[in-house]
Amino acid sequence: MLKKDGVPSPEELEGVKPSQERLEEGPVVIVECMQEIPCDPCYYACPKEAFRPFGDINEKPEIDYEKCNGCSICIANCPGLAIFVLDYNYSEKEGLLKIPYELKPLPEKEEKVIVLNRAGEEIGKGRVVQVLNTKKQDRTAIISIAVPKEILMDARHIRLIRGSTDEG
Repeated sequence: MLKKDGVPSPEELEGVKPSQERLEEGPVVIVECMQEIPCDPCYYACPKEAFRPFGDINEKPEIDYEKCNGCSICIANCPGLAIFVLDYNYSEKEGLLKIPYELKPLPEKEEKVIVLNRAGEEIGKGRVVQVLNTKKQDRTAIISIAVPKEILMDARHIRLIRGSTDEG
């Protein structure tokens, strides 16, 4: 439960994810912004106007999933690091997760990583597909990670394996 331990419950997450049918159509944004706070950069960042206009700056973002193409421009614009893109169609066995990443060192393309869930627990392994880090992103890189489809919905961060004995 978000208020108790900082991790959203399955019920809280149901309210922010697109339908299974939309998830299966291709890349789509997931906004895990669970609290009403004064924030709206996602709305202005989206070139497809997939974020519905805010009636009040304190409202939680609402997405028109039919307009979203998963471009990921909104990810680096979210000061709360609460926006992700999922693509269940990446390959037969893997999905693609795009996450904001502000740690150093940045992972490198094709690097193997440990995949973590929302609570920071290890749930599997993944492979870095792309690292996008431009000046326009203001030091928030967007990391694309190929992960097994069965953990895609729970995967939300990574830990680098470098220097550890866990190279598997």
